[in-house]
Amino acid sequence: MVGSKEMFIDLLFYHLELRCYVVVELKVTELEPSYIGQLGVYVAAINHQRKKETDNETIGLMICKTKDDVVAQYALEASREPIGISEYNLSNILPKEYKSNLPSIEEIEQEVRAIDGEE
Repeated sequence: MVGSKEMFIDLLFYHLELRCYVVVELKVTELEPSYIGQLGVYVAAINHQRKKETDNETIGLMICKTKDDVVAQYALEASREPIGISEYNLSNILPKEYKSNLPSIEEIEQEVRAIDGEE
């Protein structure tokens, strides 16, 4: 909870060697500057609600389908939180016996779009 609003972090980890929380936000679209603001709220919330005095500052990681480097640079410069941005690459290196039992990348993307109300 952030104030009276319920918010959902995609993934939350604790890095033992860095002694800090890592908030991971996953997006199936190109990076939008507003995503960094959303992630910044999550990072600040973890710092206020979970982080102990012995922990280091929480790190945010945005993983998106693609990013424009200039948009990413400007979005990060506007943020006060330690946040990194990465693109993901979907791989087709699955063994054949798995491919027949798993949905294709296109099927997964279509299902995600349907859930998000884009279709």
